[in-house]
Amino acid sequence: MEHDHRVVVLGAGYTGMMTAIRLAHRTRRANVRITLVNPSARFTERLRMHEIAAGRQLADHRIPDLLAGTGISFVRGTATAIDADARTVTVDDGAATLDYDTLVYALGSSADTGRVPGAGEHAFTLNSPQAAVRLAGRLKEIAATGGTVTVCGGGLTGVEAATEIAEAHPGLHVTLVGLDEPGAMMGAKARAHLRRALDRLGVTVKAGARVTKVLPDAVELETGELLPSDACLWTAGVTVSSLAADAGIGVDDRGLVVVDATLRSVSHPEVHAIGDAAAVRLAWGRIHGTCQSGLPTAQYTADTIARLLRGRRVRPFRFGYIHQPVSLGRRDAVIQFTHADDTPRRAYLKGRAAVLYKETVSSSPVKVYRLSKRMNVTATLSKGGRATREPAA
Repeated sequence: MEHDHRVVVLGAGYTGMMTAIRLAHRTRRANVRITLVNPSARFTERLRMHEIAAGRQLADHRIPDLLAGTGISFVRGTATAIDADARTVTVDDGAATLDYDTLVYALGSSADTGRVPGAGEHAFTLNSPQAAVRLAGRLKEIAATGGTVTVCGGGLTGVEAATEIAEAHPGLHVTLVGLDEPGAMMGAKARAHLRRALDRLGVTVKAGARVTKVLPDAVELETGELLPSDACLWTAGVTVSSLAADAGIGVDDRGLVVVDATLRSVSHPEVHAIGDAAAVRLAWGRIHGTCQSGLPTAQYTADTIARLLRGRRVRPFRFGYIHQPVSLGRRDAVIQFTHADDTPRRAYLKGRAAVLYKETVSSSPVKVYRLSKRMNVTATLSKGGRATREPAA
C-alpha cells in the first residue's frame, strides 16, 4: 500500500504557519501527512517585537492551539540537518528524524550581528520574544536615570523600535543611526511625517553614519566618533540559517535558497522555499523579506503543492507590493502606498487613521490562520498587475 505523501514544514513563523494550515485544508481529503517543526510552541508575531521591547505584553498564541483541528503534527524542536538525498530532516541533533516527500523551507531570517565587531556580544536584537523581553528589562533599568539607547539600523524596523522606545520611556535619550535617511524608500510627504514623529519624540537621528564597533557602553562610528550607549539595539542587516547550504541545496551569496518561478529549489525541486529564506525574483526585481511578501509566497506554495499532488498545471508566482506600514509609537503611524515594485505612489496615510490601518495589518495573520482552517482565505492583496504578468506565448 502506498504511503501518505509526507510534507515537512520547517519553521512556524508567518509563512510556515500559513503554508501548513492552508495545505491541510486544501488536502483534507487526500493522503497527505503534514508535520510542522519549530523550536518554540509560541507563535512569534515578528511585526510586534518592538512593542515587547517597549514593555508591552502581547497575546500568547500557542502553535498547537492554532493548529487544532487541522490534523497537522507539531514537532517542537530545532531542525539541525537536512539530508537532501535521503529526504530526511534531523531534529535536535538526532532526537528525531523526519522523512519527507516534500519539504517546505520557511526558516526566515534574523538580525545580522556577525558583521560588526562587538554587536553579537553587546547589542540587543528583536530576533525573538525572549530577546525583546531582555531589552525591555534593560530599558526599564536605565530609564530612571535618563540613560542612552542607540538603535543601529535606519530601516523601518529601526524606526519603529526607536519611536516605540522613546514614547514608552520619555526619560531615555534615543539615537537612531543608519546609512540612509529614515524612510528613504518613502515619498517626500510620508518621509516628512516620519521625521516629524522622530523629532516630536526626541529621537536623535544620525543618517549617513556607519557603525564599525559596538562596545559595552558605546557605539563607535566610522568617523571615530563614540556614541555613549547604555543599551544598543541592532536592527541593521539580516542573516539566514545555513541549513540549506550545508545540505547542498542551491543558495545565493546571501544563503537564500535559489528558486524557480514556482518557488521550488532549482537544485532540489521537492524543496519549496518561502518568505525570507527564498531568493525570489520577479520581472521588476527581487522580493525583500517582509510579512507582506512572505504570506503570499506561503499561500502560493500551499496551493502549488496541492496542485502538484493532483497532477495539475502550476502557474508562476506573482506578487506586487501595495504599502509600507510603519508604526511611530502607539499613537501615530504612517502608511506609504506603493507600486508593485515597492516604489512610492503619491498616496499616503498618517495619524490616527494610519494607526488603525497598521494595527489591522499587524493583527491579520493570526485571524487568517484561524479562518484558513475552514476556507481558502487569500493573503495576496496584489499580484503585481502588468509588472508581473506572464508574457503571451
